[in-house]
Amino acid sequence: MADALLIFKPDAAYRLAARAGLWSWLATERSWKVESLDWFQPQVALIESHYDFLQGRPFFPWLVDFMTALPLIVGRVSASADALKQMRYDLGETRIAQSRPNSLRERFGIFGGLNCLHLSDAPETGAAEVERWSDVVQLKHIKVQLETTSSMPDHTYRLRSLATQVAAGIHVELASQVFREQLAEETELQGPQLEALYRITRGALA
Repeated sequence: MADALLIFKPDAAYRLAARAGLWSWLATERSWKVESLDWFQPQVALIESHYDFLQGRPFFPWLVDFMTALPLIVGRVSASADALKQMRYDLGETRIAQSRPNSLRERFGIFGGLNCLHLSDAPETGAAEVERWSDVVQLKHIKVQLETTSSMPDHTYRLRSLATQVAAGIHVELASQVFREQLAEETELQGPQLEALYRITRGALA
């Protein structure tokens, strides 16, 4: 068995129906085991190091902001190489437009890099990521209890349609306004935290 790093990104950590759907899959522990979960807000330096292979790309400043603006749910999963490969298959391709139908990202992802979860892509990567993150967040115990169901609405497909319009420059002001309203209905965040969630998700559409 090998370690893999798991992160509920903001678009999964705070959209409660999406979070429940993703956790329902993880909690089955068919051929893997969730070893730890905790809330943690990464520092900029950690995210820059984690995504160092993307530095210099136009979207990198947004990605750093996206992953540091709010606390995330971070965990460690143990799985064999084959099990990790199956988990990655279930999760789907990184970019939502390319995610396989019926994959988790196709089901709950919104647009582009708003793809819900990070999961180490191989045992070697997992070992390096777990070592890096364990220096700043506990990865030994489950400290967060998540639900597998939610009474909150799931607006994934509406958000995806609105995001596509904004990204294409179509009805940008109106689509952005409705996007914010739909996002607010999915989460319990209020005030500055809700504004931060809207800002970092809307930023992916620029």
